[in-house]
Amino acid sequence: MFKPVELFVGLRYTRAKRRNHFISFISLSSMLGIALGVTALITVLSVMNGFEKEVRERILDMVSHLTVTDFDGRLRNWPKVMESTRKNPNVIAAAPYIEAQGMLMNGENVNGSLIRGILPDREPAVSNVGEKMKKGKLGNLVPGKFGVILGKDLARILNVQVGDKVTMVTPSANVTLAGVVPRLKRFTVVGIFYLGMYEYDSTMALIHMQDAQRLFRMQGTVTGVRAKLKDLFAAPQTRDELQDGILSDYWVRDWSSYHANWFRAVKIEKRMIFLLLLLIVAVAAFNIVSTLVMVVTDKQSDIAILRTLGASPKSIMGVFMVQGAIIGIVGTLLGLTGGVSLSLNLDTVVPFIEGLFGIRILDPSVYYISELPSDLHWNDVWTICSISLLLGLAATIYPAWRASKTQPAEALRYE
Repeated sequence: MFKPVELFVGLRYTRAKRRNHFISFISLSSMLGIALGVTALITVLSVMNGFEKEVRERILDMVSHLTVTDFDGRLRNWPKVMESTRKNPNVIAAAPYIEAQGMLMNGENVNGSLIRGILPDREPAVSNVGEKMKKGKLGNLVPGKFGVILGKDLARILNVQVGDKVTMVTPSANVTLAGVVPRLKRFTVVGIFYLGMYEYDSTMALIHMQDAQRLFRMQGTVTGVRAKLKDLFAAPQTRDELQDGILSDYWVRDWSSYHANWFRAVKIEKRMIFLLLLLIVAVAAFNIVSTLVMVVTDKQSDIAILRTLGASPKSIMGVFMVQGAIIGIVGTLLGLTGGVSLSLNLDTVVPFIEGLFGIRILDPSVYYISELPSDLHWNDVWTICSISLLLGLAATIYPAWRASKTQPAEALRYE
């Protein structure tokens, strides 16, 4: 359809100064509308991807890529299970752990906690909590010394610092002559970590695994085995391989299942925002329809002359499709340039806007992520640009078809 003649005439119509300046204005607004829509889509999706990446990384600072447990909560032959887990080519490290509910007290300050027993020498291989230590280090957890490492917000709630004592209360109880009394144990705070996730910073307490076995009466057993993967996005596939293979008698879970609702909510939000912002591009595409309809009306005599010179209806249709496609292509390219540039330089643009207007977009006293993160996904960019180009091209079909149906005799009757 797009032969050299159609391209030449279509480009000529696009570049020529029209008598009706209103048509030029609508063409420009359509082009800018498409550019604005594409820019907004790329930037907003990049910011959402950035937030998802930040939260995922903070979750994975404490949650392992993969966990293997028994269905009763006690893994007895954990060395064998750990060795079997490491046989998978995607697994690079594994470590045992004990996890149980408890309560920590310091005077009148009381808070429910998630107690996790770890091996300090193996923990850095499966989590990043060792890199998030604000005070102390994982090596301060010595078996038999009953030391504990607290989250920053948990330490604040209990009003303790490194070196202070806290009392740990476990769900199990001792039966004595005086009746049933809860099991209590005094621990010394030997470290404080900060992940930036309130869920963990306000509830998580780390102790040595041997101390946890004594405290929770789990001698010789653990809660499960945690594993770190080469490719965290292949976790579901690795989980299925282990679950259907050598670990079929155990419960294997991957990191996404621990916060499945959150990840589903983010995915739904991205889809809805994508559809809403796509309306900007759709409105601009409809403006292309209006522009071309007015151009066709304005160029009735030109169309009739081209027809009398031998141009076919298909050629006339191609002329106006070229004209409309140029608006869509230029608008998409402008949006692509603007969106990618803004997404890649958001860390510079946002502080400039905040300084210019004296505002703070994300108040650090309210939000744990106080900077707007950006993670540009090129597959999102190509999807957005493809849809924009398709909408722009589809908008040209009806006006171009109407132009191809112009009858030369009718158009030139009053000329």
